[in-house]
Amino acid sequence: MSSTIQTLVEGFEQLPFKSFTEKAYLDYSMYVILDRALPHIGDGMKPVQRRIVYAMSELGLSAASKHKKSARTVGDVLGKFHPHGDSACYEAMVLMAQPFSYRYPLIDGQGNWGSQDDPKSFAAMRYTEAKLTPYAQVLLQELGQGTVEWQPNFDGSLKEPVVLPARLPNVLLNGATGIAVGMATDIPPHNLREVVGAAVHLLDHPDADLDALLAFIPGPDYPCDAEIITPADELRRLYQTGLGSVRMRARFIKEQGEIVITALPHQVSGARVLEQIAAQMQAKKLPLVEDLRDESDHENPIRLVIVPRSNRVDLERVMSHLFATTDLEKSYRANLNLIGLDGRPAVKNLREILVEWLSFRTETVRRRLQYRLDKVLERLHLLDGLLIAYLNIDEVIRIIRSEDEPKPVLMARFGLSELQADYVLDTKLRQLARLEEMKIRAEQEALEKERAELEQTLASPARLKKLIKQELQADAQKYGDERRSTLVQRAAAEALGEEDINPSEPVTVVLSKMGWVRSGKGHDLDPGSLTYKSGDAFLQAARLRSNQQVVFLDSSGRSYSLPAHGLPSARGHGEPLTGKLTPPPGAHFVAVLGGEAEDWYLIASDHGYGFLIQLKDLYAKNKAGKALLSLPQGAQPLPPLRVRDPEQDLLVAATSEGHLLMFPVQELPALNKGKGNKIIGIPGARLKAGEERVCALATLAEGEGLRVISGKRHMGLKQTDLEAYRGERGRRGHKLPRGLQRVDALEADG
Repeated sequence: MSSTIQTLVEGFEQLPFKSFTEKAYLDYSMYVILDRALPHIGDGMKPVQRRIVYAMSELGLSAASKHKKSARTVGDVLGKFHPHGDSACYEAMVLMAQPFSYRYPLIDGQGNWGSQDDPKSFAAMRYTEAKLTPYAQVLLQELGQGTVEWQPNFDGSLKEPVVLPARLPNVLLNGATGIAVGMATDIPPHNLREVVGAAVHLLDHPDADLDALLAFIPGPDYPCDAEIITPADELRRLYQTGLGSVRMRARFIKEQGEIVITALPHQVSGARVLEQIAAQMQAKKLPLVEDLRDESDHENPIRLVIVPRSNRVDLERVMSHLFATTDLEKSYRANLNLIGLDGRPAVKNLREILVEWLSFRTETVRRRLQYRLDKVLERLHLLDGLLIAYLNIDEVIRIIRSEDEPKPVLMARFGLSELQADYVLDTKLRQLARLEEMKIRAEQEALEKERAELEQTLASPARLKKLIKQELQADAQKYGDERRSTLVQRAAAEALGEEDINPSEPVTVVLSKMGWVRSGKGHDLDPGSLTYKSGDAFLQAARLRSNQQVVFLDSSGRSYSLPAHGLPSARGHGEPLTGKLTPPPGAHFVAVLGGEAEDWYLIASDHGYGFLIQLKDLYAKNKAGKALLSLPQGAQPLPPLRVRDPEQDLLVAATSEGHLLMFPVQELPALNKGKGNKIIGIPGARLKAGEERVCALATLAEGEGLRVISGKRHMGLKQTDLEAYRGERGRRGHKLPRGLQRVDALEADG
């Protein structure tokens, strides 16, 4: 059966399952997008929010009225306009009442409406009371003036507005968040005066570009006093594309050597921040902080006190760490996705939003003026008939008394319209008797003047634009306030490193041949005096600080790192490194290094290749380490060699055949990993695998001599003697004297 064919079989409609599911899912998607999750550009509200505000206005809950139970409002919303869950409806109502959630709240709540620490801690709707705020009149003031379209409610028994006639661009002022099907919206709030300034500028200069508007709207303005630290170029990109992010940072002051946090980012809980800091203190990752206090009260809604361990602690450094590791700094996604005047969802940039909203506002004002003009013309028409009746009152009374059907007679006698005749007949005689000609003519004169002004405004785009501009400025004067979220430039937050967190004490890390490691205090520790397990012996030691990383190198060419303060004590045999690290099968640890992160080392293999690298590039983030030295088959890594000055030091390399070569260290490349370049060898060929190999390396400062060790024989070579072995990197070098050609070690001889 074709997928487009539908047939009726025994009273049932049949169609392919694929077609049915596609249509059902698309229908559901469009419903969620248009009728639930995304705001309309006109009033900046989602349907449930619009219905709550409208229902409250119908209940007479204006800003001048008394508060009424929230349950009454929710009941009206659900029963008349929004047949969904009461908890979801009430939560949407609560959100519009929370001053820490909405930049310009629409609902004035009485009772427990939640707190910034726990926005969802609000009381049940049977306990709280609510009414509309004065700002809500921005949305409702022109509702009954023919400004918007109306639609039937869900059961067709009532009418509800399709959109509210907002006098201000509420979609930018209060922002919006929502998740639909396949799309979402995250519109940040903005300052009313800034947005109105941009809108007015756009009215005066319709061709104004984005940069001109950004002079009025430098960035979002959240309902909190935290700082916006997003760079200006990123904010511009956000407003240009409609997509981006905004980064906020808490504000703090220093009082008597303590840190006092006075403002938190949007929707960040102070209790949660204290928990995060306390967790770091318990894990001993924040030794610079001694105590925390929450001194928040009604006068100071946010006052979190951080007490440093001493007055020598760098408070700025501590806060930089906390910004990087807690919610004291937070990023907010921005996605300017909304339903436009064409009824379609789209991501729009700032200029498009303002242009489209001004179009909506212009049409709203035009409809309001036309509605008023129609009312004025209708009233003038009635007054004309009333004046005729007043001037001929005796005749009007006679006709009414004598005629069975006075209406057509009045119309024929005085030339009245049907509407005028009905109005005269509906007027009470005593009221008609009291009417005075001057009062009627005065009302006519005032209405004629108003009609002329309305007709001129409707006929002149310039006058209409001027009226819109004046109304925007008046509302900005009435409801506007100063910016709360200041825009500042700040350095990027940086977490404390191990060297900042842990105490800096000299330690010696000892590695045994079987891969056992331990750490002893001080640099005067003699590794040879330590006891080792049966069959084990000393391999290497590294001297460093307890707050630094210790690096290990294995026979496969991988490097690993561990914090020195976490290693076992040298009082025992230590622990096997395989309990902390996971080298490849068959690999064993061959070296241990430590020192400053910027120290330079030479990494090389016994096949005669190597490169320079800084110690920090040997650090690994996981137990499996990182690939460092690429080894040809059968090659082994040589012990890493410390390079004091990469630009001045000389490198001396010796092979197992007694060849010695010296050249500047800087001829070797600086790499993060790899095989490196040839150090010594036969020109154009590699060292023969399994035969001749590099057996020793040493670095010398300019003028420093060399000690060659071969078994029990030692020979010292002065710098002048070494000139005979100087050559280009990668050359074969020259042979050492007989008896020293089996080199065991090379040492600098100062």
